Amino acid sequence: MSVTIYGIKTCDTCRKARKALPEASFHDIRATPLSDAERAEFLARFGDALINRASTTWRGLDAQSRAADPDALLAAHPALMKRPVIRAGEALYLGWKADVQSALGVA
Repeated sequence: MSVTIYGIKTCDTCRKARKALPEASFHDIRATPLSDAERAEFLARFGDALINRASTTWRGLDAQSRAADPDALLAAHPALMKRPVIRAGEALYLGWKADVQSALGVA
């Protein structure tokens, strides 16, 4: 099964996922932002949960920017994506909590 981790190389949570899944390919969303199709797929699966409202990027946005459409926000600010998003075959997972680790056979 092919596994891809979408995140940022400096993110501690992404580093943990990469260490636990050494065979996975890594897509740095800061270096290569998500395509329109990838953003649409992730938003369809996770909705507003894909926006990391605890990030420094979010805190730096004004109220008007925060009210923008999630797709437009992620296109303009890739680091706003909650990380990591993991694609394992056809399945998508958000974050690196125990339930995701268990589903991927890591826990």
